[in-house]
Amino acid sequence: MKSRKQIDLVFKEGARINIFPLRVSFILEKGSGDALQFGVGVSGKLFKKAVDRNRIKRLTREAWRLQKTELDTLMKDRSNRFSVFLIYTGKELPAFVVVKEKMALILQKLISIANENSAANT
Repeated sequence: MKSRKQIDLVFKEGARINIFPLRVSFILEKGSGDALQFGVGVSGKLFKKAVDRNRIKRLTREAWRLQKTELDTLMKDRSNRFSVFLIYTGKELPAFVVVKEKMALILQKLISIANENSAANT
């Protein structure tokens, strides 16, 4: 996610999920275009070194990339769009295994939210 307007919209109007050490803000919209938009943020106060912040972002993006296929196909089939922004809230550098487990939980919640939303619209 690169658009400042889209990021602001996700934080102002979107819903939130907290699964420690990640806080997820998301918005589900009707429309064409990219089925999934994704962004990651890490606090500069908690991690002073850019190397550490960048590592956390890389781990998070990789966990997302490896596990997003089910959500992606669901969104494309229903011609919906999910805009998701993750913020890492932990205080120490995570292992990839931990990030991957938490990302799996987040994606399952997003899939269930998408299913509930489609059931409500039909």
